[in-house]
Formats: sequence, structure tokens, C-alpha cells
Amino acid sequence: MTRILIIGATSAIAEASARLWAARGARLHLLGRSAPRLEAIAANLRAHGAVVTTGLLDANELDAHAAALDAAGTELGGIDIALLAHGTLPDQAECDRSPAATVQALADNGLSTLALMNALATRLADQGSGTLAVISSVAGDRGRASNGAYGAAKAAVSTYASALRQRLTGSGAHVLTIKPGLVDTPMTRHFRKSPLWAQPDAIARGIVRAIDRRRSVVYLPWFWRPVMAVIALIPEMVFRRLRF
Repeated sequence: MTRILIIGATSAIAEASARLWAARGARLHLLGRSAPRLEAIAANLRAHGAVVTTGLLDANELDAHAAALDAAGTELGGIDIALLAHGTLPDQAECDRSPAATVQALADNGLSTLALMNALATRLADQGSGTLAVISSVAGDRGRASNGAYGAAKAAVSTYASALRQRLTGSGAHVLTIKPGLVDTPMTRHFRKSPLWAQPDAIARGIVRAIDRRRSVVYLPWFWRPVMAVIALIPEMVFRRLRF
């Protein structure tokens, strides 16, 4: 039975991933900030025969990480897969006006994730096995004025994941960087949608497949890899005048 820890388990992508793993008979431990939402998700998974436990964790409370991870390891009897899926979508206009809002966005989407990545990487390396899968974003591939704080946080996540992959080589543990593009979730409900937007279920299938194949970096859907490769090649003197 695969033992899976999901942090930020109430996100749409995390919930969809949990359903896929539950269908495979995995044992799940879900961490998040909302007890009612966690229990609702867990109850639904249990109704379909899954073994699920839950715990509360505000990822910004760094001092609470160790105890939450210890409890998860105890509940699961070890961790085969850890999926980091927590985060927020900050108001960039507010970040532009407020340094405090920018710092909060960086904490929500970057620093808290880096701290958990560090702790989990150490645990998996000591264990000698397991996959750390972290949701970053295509937004981290190049900074844009429309989501600068979010993109900066995700760039840090992607860079640190690369460093951890190198650090864990030979340990038996592995790190996967997940880079979704536009995803239709409650967090993005106020955005106008286009054919480029993906559904959480599709992203979840890509995540599970990438973990199964022990991939290092995956863009979801796949077409974001060439799109971002082109964007990376745009000269700065041109890019700074673009608005998208």
C-alpha cells in the first residue's frame, strides 16, 4: 500500500490527486488549515474505501512543521510520496502598493514551501526512498508584472527543487517539480477562461503519471513547455514592453 502525504490537501488539484491515489488503494494523510474541509474530503475518500487520516497545519507556522511531519510519518508508517500543494493567488495590485502584502505572498507561496521541502527531503533521504512532488508554476519561469510576487515565489520553489534533486541523487529519494499553467480552480474563479485553461482532474492525472515515471520536471498540460521556452527567448528590451 503506497503511503502518501498531501500538504495543502484542500486545493482542487490536491483533492483530485487524492481521488486517483485512493482508487489505487493508497493510504493517505491529508494536511491543511480547514478542519471541516479536510474532514469532508476525507469522508468522501473513505466512502470509496480509502484509508485516510487528517491533521491541521498552517504552512506559514514554520515551528509547527516538524510535529506535523512526525505525526504524518507515524500515521502512515513512512512516506512514499509527499505532495506539496498549498498556496494562494495574491492580488498583484495590492502587492504593488504594499511591501507587507508582497512579503506575505512570498511566505504563502515560497518560503513556507521551501521550509517543508527541506524538511521532507531530509526525511526521505534518511529513509532511503520516496518522492517529494512540489507544485510550482509556469509563472516562475519568467517574471511578469501581472503576477510578479507569485512568480518570484514559484521561481524560488523551482530553483530549490532543482537543488534538492541534485542533493538527493544517490540517496534513493527523488524530487519532482510540477509546473501547471492556467488551471480552472476556485482560486482562479474570477478569471476569464479560454481553451488554454485546464481542469484540476487533468492536472492530477499528469501529476500521478509523472510520479509513476519518476520524472524530474513536468509541465501540465504538456504544451506549456514549448510555450515557456519561447517566452524565455524573448529579449528583455522587448519583453518589458509586453502586457500579458
